[in-house]
Amino acid sequence: MYPRLGSVFSVSVVVLGFLLGLVNAEDDKTRIGNETIDRTVQLRTHSLYAPYIDQDLQNRWWDFGADAYVNTNKHIRLTQNRPSQMGWLWSRLGLTATNFVIEVEFKISGESSHLYGDGLALWLTKERAQEGPVFGNKDKFEGLGIFLDTYANGRHAYSFPRVIAMLGDGQTSYDVGTDGDEQSIGACSANFRRTNVATKLKVTYVKDKFLDVKIQYKAWDDWSDCFLLKNITLPPNPFLGFTAMTGDVSDAHDIITVTTYSAILQPPEKETKKKKSIFGKARSPSSSPDSEGTWLGFFFKLFLFAGVCAGGFYGYKEYQRRQAYGGGGNFGMGRGDGAFGGGFGGGGMYSSNKRAF
Repeated sequence: MYPRLGSVFSVSVVVLGFLLGLVNAEDDKTRIGNETIDRTVQLRTHSLYAPYIDQDLQNRWWDFGADAYVNTNKHIRLTQNRPSQMGWLWSRLGLTATNFVIEVEFKISGESSHLYGDGLALWLTKERAQEGPVFGNKDKFEGLGIFLDTYANGRHAYSFPRVIAMLGDGQTSYDVGTDGDEQSIGACSANFRRTNVATKLKVTYVKDKFLDVKIQYKAWDDWSDCFLLKNITLPPNPFLGFTAMTGDVSDAHDIITVTTYSAILQPPEKETKKKKSIFGKARSPSSSPDSEGTWLGFFFKLFLFAGVCAGGFYGYKEYQRRQAYGGGGNFGMGRGDGAFGGGFGGGGMYSSNKRAF
């Protein structure tokens, strides 16, 4: 391909990619239920990464205690694989974001393949760092507890390990004997223990609207839906915490990373007003976005591609015409004897009357 024809083609490809990017701009947004998360902002105060501690062997934003200890290269281990252990990790500040996303990478492991326990818990509560019998935290808590329970204390129709959510009112006890059957507001079974991939839990909360919980345990970047709770309200400014406990049976319970984001929602007026298509035709919000948007985008991309091809073909024919009439390949620059004047027929693209040698 000649250099200038290649330049025309390259510019066409860049323009096409830019326009297609505009068409697909909305695909990058996260939509859950009737809400669209427009963007997220990471909260340093509620995020945690290795090496976890500073030179004073402390962390500015987090506290840990009981049997928990820090391996600066790998994890914060809440409990070792020993019986009768308990450990905790709590944020020092309350979570002030109205809507948020919490993604935690954890690991639950042990040598036994049939007897292990008890489990790990994520907390969003009014109180912090109060030890107790519920996976290492106090009973009759006020707020949300999400339990990654690995040991079944009773018989159930579902399998373990299991993810269980409980919304505490400060008065109701968690029934350990039934694994919280009566207190559960959402649950799912997931084999997140001793996996070959990083295990992660993602909690998305939009105030007074919904709480969505997903878990990664099958494959990398493969999020399984656990449960979605609608019309749920958490206490304002809750503390974020993690606890774990072992009994007669045990496991190692590790927190590897915690990433918390403040979620900014797309303004409602953008979703409720009529949307203009790329061709100027109004589209009602009640129409199917999947069918209409997909077909509209397809035809628009096809139209753009045809336009780029036609432009490239016209440029090539114009180049041939100029070559036939001795016009060089300068596309509007005219013939000349300057540094850019010779074209392909006058001594090369960057030839000059002056010789260097």
